[in-house]
Amino acid sequence: MSQPPYSVQQVADLLGLHVKTVRAYVRDGRLKAVRIGKQYRIPREELDAFAGRPVAPPAAETAGRHRRAEASCVVRVDAISREAMDRLSTLLMASTIGRGPDEERLRVETIYDEERAELKIILIGSPDDTAELLRLVGVMVKE
Repeated sequence: MSQPPYSVQQVADLLGLHVKTVRAYVRDGRLKAVRIGKQYRIPREELDAFAGRPVAPPAAETAGRHRRAEASCVVRVDAISREAMDRLSTLLMASTIGRGPDEERLRVETIYDEERAELKIILIGSPDDTAELLRLVGVMVKE
């Protein structure tokens, strides 16, 4: 998690400058800051760049370069009864329970329109997990 941004006073103390000088740098655009209410906040990265310190590499370079893929899809099932929808939703939700902390995140959302007897299923997860859930939907819909 990144460090909270600095106040103008903190930046002035760190750089050995007067507060008015730091504010002038911000107003001139020499030091990038975010205005919150009546106060400026200076992100650490901007202060480092301004002071000529090495800027931390982007998160992608420091995250161990772990590549992952995520798939999302929406499935619409027409002419499905409330009971069949309940069974299918329960099966899909149960398949997401008990996943270990090392396993990738898997989300399932269901929306049922009783008037139209239509079910929408939203799946978000790894391509393999999403494909497995799609197979389950296919099997359940054929019943």
